[in-house]
Amino acid sequence: MNIIVTGAAGFIGSRLSLRLLANGCRVTGIDCLTDFYDERIKRRNLEPLLAHRGFRWLNADLNDLPLRRLLRGAEAVYHLAAQAGVRDSWGDSFDIYIRQNIRATQRLLEAAKGLPLRRFIYASSSSVYGLTPDMPFKETSPLHPLSPYGVSKLAAENLAFLYFRCFGVPTVSLRFFTVYGPGQRPDMAFHKFLKAIRGGAPITVFGNGKQTRDFTYVDDIVTANLAALERGRAGEVYNVGGGHRERLDRVFKILESVCGGAVRLRRAEAQKGDAPHTFADISKAGRELGFAPRTGLADGLAAEWDYIRTIYPAPAAGRRAGKGKPS
Repeated sequence: MNIIVTGAAGFIGSRLSLRLLANGCRVTGIDCLTDFYDERIKRRNLEPLLAHRGFRWLNADLNDLPLRRLLRGAEAVYHLAAQAGVRDSWGDSFDIYIRQNIRATQRLLEAAKGLPLRRFIYASSSSVYGLTPDMPFKETSPLHPLSPYGVSKLAAENLAFLYFRCFGVPTVSLRFFTVYGPGQRPDMAFHKFLKAIRGGAPITVFGNGKQTRDFTYVDDIVTANLAALERGRAGEVYNVGGGHRERLDRVFKILESVCGGAVRLRRAEAQKGDAPHTFADISKAGRELGFAPRTGLADGLAAEWDYIRTIYPAPAAGRRAGKGKPS
């Protein structure tokens, strides 16, 4: 099967591409390597992909490519490319989110019209829920995004449905809930927390620590994407979460166990755009995709801790860091 993966150099896209290649697919990966975080991380994600004979790489912006020509011959599209970051999406920065999250998605959907695709799978986000009154969040819950980022992801999700309804593009939208694991982006919380622990520094905590999150291990997210290609119903939306939620202040106890040492905290004001709670009702994905998360938070954090210790040096003598497995 010939598959297009946008955002192929990213945290999730690179791992999805590897799984597709392992399954015998031919993958065209597209990524414009924006400067949202260190390009060297994306280059490292690409290394095992570039070594594979079935992988074709395009370093390009979706807004600049001849997408109709590119999609000819493809049997499926995974659209993971996006400008990430809830807290960075305010003010003049929103122009980037309009271009990369909304405009690029519309161009890709327009190019997909009339093509014999099996599926067009869009990576949406739990950020579309925002202040929904439901708990856990259902796919039918009211959507009240709390950030311009969330608004941009919801706009692109609505575009995906419109192109299904009006033009028959077989779109499936997956709402990811706080993805973590080895390779996690450096702007994300667990990466920051574990990096701080590695360096013997305190963790900065925004808010009172009572906020809750549904954390989802990256391999479970990849599995859900593969299932959506085979079993996802066109025009539908599915929550993809870890199956439970944790209060942030309890997560620090898990981190202490995983890293083998006390965690020091530095409190800061809550940030605009941060939802107080996220919690996915994943029953629909369970019924229709056969999705069942397999990795618990402690095991997932242990795997990410091992990864963090490969990319950051051990702390200088006298500075306290986690005492997990020897470095």
